[in-house]
Amino acid sequence: MEMPRPTEEAKAAFRALVPDAPGVEVRPMFGQLAGFVTGNMFMALYGDRVTFKLAAVDLEAARERADAEPFAPGGRTMREYVSLPVTAAGLEGLAERALAYVATLPPK
Repeated sequence: MEMPRPTEEAKAAFRALVPDAPGVEVRPMFGQLAGFVTGNMFMALYGDRVTFKLAAVDLEAARERADAEPFAPGGRTMREYVSLPVTAAGLEGLAERALAYVATLPPK
């Protein structure tokens, strides 16, 4: 399986989306970038798409977007995630909701 590689523009767009909040860190993961809080990933870059881990109500709403896709690296769908173009409009709110949701999970 070949993993898509993000462009420098995609990396910059991703970093701009990461909320500036206590405990949030951006780390490399499998040649991509990911946002973590308390050791848990809440958003990640995968090629030119950004994925968000969301609570059920937010996930359902995000999946209704025309540009949304399931996040399925290697063909295996990750059920709490949605994938969107990293340069799409309106992603800041999703990043904030993903952070808020994942911050409620037990630390890793």
